[in-house]
Amino acid sequence: MLGRLPVLTSLRGYQSAWIRNDVTAGLAIAAVAIPSAIAYPAIAGLPPEVGVYSSILPLVGYALFGPSRKLIVGPDAATMTVLAAVLANTMANTPRDRVVVASALALVVGVYCLIGSRLRLGVLAAFLSKPILVGFISGISISILVGQIGRFTGLRIESDGLIPPLVELLQKSSSIHWPSVLFGVAMLVILIALKRSPIPGPVVVVVIAVAASALFDFEGRGIKVVGTLPRSLPALSFPLSPTISARDLLLGGAAVWLVGFGSGLVTARSFAAREKLEVDANAELNGFGAANIASGLFSGFPVTVSDSRTATNISVGGRSQLAGLVAALALTISLFYLNDALRLMPQPALGAILVAAAISLIDVKSLREIWHISKLEFAFALIGMWGAISLGVLQGVVIAVAGTLLYVLLKEMRPRDALLGQIPGQHGFYKLHRSKLARPVSGLAICLIQGSLLFFNVDYVKARLRAILEGLPKDTRWFVLDASAIVQIDSTAAEMLEEIREACAERGLAFGLAELHIEPTDILERAGLLQKVGEAMIFDDLEDVATAFDKGQQSPKPQLDDRA
Repeated sequence: MLGRLPVLTSLRGYQSAWIRNDVTAGLAIAAVAIPSAIAYPAIAGLPPEVGVYSSILPLVGYALFGPSRKLIVGPDAATMTVLAAVLANTMANTPRDRVVVASALALVVGVYCLIGSRLRLGVLAAFLSKPILVGFISGISISILVGQIGRFTGLRIESDGLIPPLVELLQKSSSIHWPSVLFGVAMLVILIALKRSPIPGPVVVVVIAVAASALFDFEGRGIKVVGTLPRSLPALSFPLSPTISARDLLLGGAAVWLVGFGSGLVTARSFAAREKLEVDANAELNGFGAANIASGLFSGFPVTVSDSRTATNISVGGRSQLAGLVAALALTISLFYLNDALRLMPQPALGAILVAAAISLIDVKSLREIWHISKLEFAFALIGMWGAISLGVLQGVVIAVAGTLLYVLLKEMRPRDALLGQIPGQHGFYKLHRSKLARPVSGLAICLIQGSLLFFNVDYVKARLRAILEGLPKDTRWFVLDASAIVQIDSTAAEMLEEIREACAERGLAFGLAELHIEPTDILERAGLLQKVGEAMIFDDLEDVATAFDKGQQSPKPQLDDRA
């Protein structure tokens, strides 16, 4: 079993000269991880130490079972927001109960990942189209921004959504703690200023915030701080909680899994493209599964690929999974020896880190590109964004999936068609509307359908084919359907094609089929259509059609079905 560990396979050929790179990268990852490890749990109402736990054990799990030498897992803002929505729908009111439920969800997500890997479900990561995923994550980012109002102002904001929290802020404006606002804004300015700097902005903010808190006694001046953190790692435990039903646990885990794995794989592929590496989605499911199970068994929450930590690993020069193990060790040491300093971390500084992270998730460049490429796809991006903002994150997941289905249906509901002709002196057939030199073959009409024929688009295709038949010249003797682009056909489409064959027979036209794929051939044969069309009018390619037509090899005179 140990011989099959991916880490052992990937470490074959490891060079001693790489150790320095991996140790340096591991320390850099830990430094970048500390701010988000403390800040991200606040999104879901979890204690800050849980973020540290979720940044240590998952690194070990992924390092042992994950396929990539470069990717680093950890807390992710989008996943945390979905987790927050799931927790809000449970009876977990105390911090302890929320931690138990979050850990149980991490286990469920881990099991889903392992099952998905066995079933080769990595393809599902591409199920959320890029426009909808970009819009959805942008919507989540806006939700995170609104969620930081309380940390910046010192107020307790109880409303959800986009507008209600802003209304509540106005109603409580007289109680705003302005020193907290000023400090939070100052930290945000630093983060923005250091965005393109090689120095990690969150690390600078943590150092400045902790030092200022200690020097000026922020806690005594009314600025909220993180508070006491435990000095030890949690014990191994199996999270069981009566505050969430098995149904909610499975459904909530599915929502977290879909968003976490989907966004994680998008991040993985983007980094792989830069490094000219391949990403095996099913192998990544194994790594994500191990990371989440390790997190759940040690009081952590669901994790996925961390873009900031992965970017740090690559920029510093990490060469293997050893960098993740070094980062895990460094974070463990920090938990023991930096406890007193981290306790003084001001809440407005955490809010600034989350705001900066949320702003970075709003992919304005991709939204602009989508708008330029396709207005329809941009509309679906807005649907994904609207779902996350207006209906809540969990409902937003449903909207995103439903939006993807609708998007696919709209793209497939109206397959394109074209009549084909020949260019004098050249082989092959060309679309008449695209090639000015192409001419229709006298007496022969060949129609190309570009898309599968399924129940939801057969009415449209039938109407188009009937319109084409109506417009054919009177000397047309053959009507052949080019099926080279028809990958799928169902029984409803088979019935529609039979109606078209009969319509051709009524006009005295021989109906034929060319370049049928295997699966459509089987469907049409079982439906009895191929027998009615006749072997003489079924062709392997369009050249055979032209040859048969030129030789005058017409099928027997088209016959209408006898109907009593």
